[in-house]
Amino acid sequence: MDIKSMYLTELETWIKEKGYPAFRAKQLFKWLHEKYVGSLDDMTNIPKNLKQDILESGFTVIKEETRQVSTKDGTVKFLFKLHDGQMIETVFMRYNYGNSICISSQAGCRMGCKFCASTIGGLVRNLTASEMLEQVYAAMRLTGEKISNIVVMGTGEPLDNYDNLIRFIRLISDEEGYNISQRSITVSSCGIVPRIYDLAEENLSITFALSLHAPSDEERKELMPIAYQYTLEETLAACKAYFEKTGRRITFEYSLVKGKNDTEEQALKLAKLLKGINCHVNLIPVNPIDERSFKRSDQNSVEKFKLTLEKKSINGTIRRSVGSDIDAACGQLRRKYAVVSQEESNEI
Repeated sequence: MDIKSMYLTELETWIKEKGYPAFRAKQLFKWLHEKYVGSLDDMTNIPKNLKQDILESGFTVIKEETRQVSTKDGTVKFLFKLHDGQMIETVFMRYNYGNSICISSQAGCRMGCKFCASTIGGLVRNLTASEMLEQVYAAMRLTGEKISNIVVMGTGEPLDNYDNLIRFIRLISDEEGYNISQRSITVSSCGIVPRIYDLAEENLSITFALSLHAPSDEERKELMPIAYQYTLEETLAACKAYFEKTGRRITFEYSLVKGKNDTEEQALKLAKLLKGINCHVNLIPVNPIDERSFKRSDQNSVEKFKLTLEKKSINGTIRRSVGSDIDAACGQLRRKYAVVSQEESNEI
């Protein structure tokens, strides 16, 4: 395991095994996670021989390949290169209440949701905890701005990379490190039911968001292959169990596709489906991607859908789309570049 993916207790063991004084562990942990340095040279009080051991163990730093800035709202989309040449996209968003970042959890995705660019090309591999952390840390190094909210909603299905996801959350919220509040972290999933139950047992205070997108199993199957594996009844039972265990309100994400799932009748079906669940519905007019013919619902339909839910006592908001002019909005992230050659990869 690389150094940046280690918990402090694991780092203490590693330091002891290498024969260094115990205080070096916390010192190193703070360089990695409180000061999020991008180079061993920045660790001014770490001896050279320890730095060499760190290099041999693995010191994960991701490289900025390209950067796009939205002319509409200032959203920044980074294309980062990983050690093996894989590419991932990360989105940095500025709001009045602070800066948010949308990170990827996998290189590619195997979930196959019809309206999402991230799944085109399938799954290549999981990201390590350090590669997830580095998206946050690199964005702060490159912008010079702090991040106050994290959404794990970029390329990949977070619950399909469960162990690394949990490690990432615990590390980024560690009081000895960056110490972000877990309440400021949202994990979005298309609904791997057994993992929702597992997540409920982790004693975390994150927000869990389920990608719902349809009010019935048959309609959901048209958009999300996961619906063939888990019914809405099974999925919502897991969500209810999550709330009962954690006390954290569930967010349901609902991408509105013109002519597919945006009618008043479907809003009524959705309200009936969610009745009695402590939840919030995030309505997302679908963002266009080149490979699909889906069109976003018009503003009137979106407003009517929201009003119908509210009349049935279901709280909903319409997500403001940011970064759509640079393909950085919800559902538009993808691996833009092919994997570099092995010769190039060795030079990174």
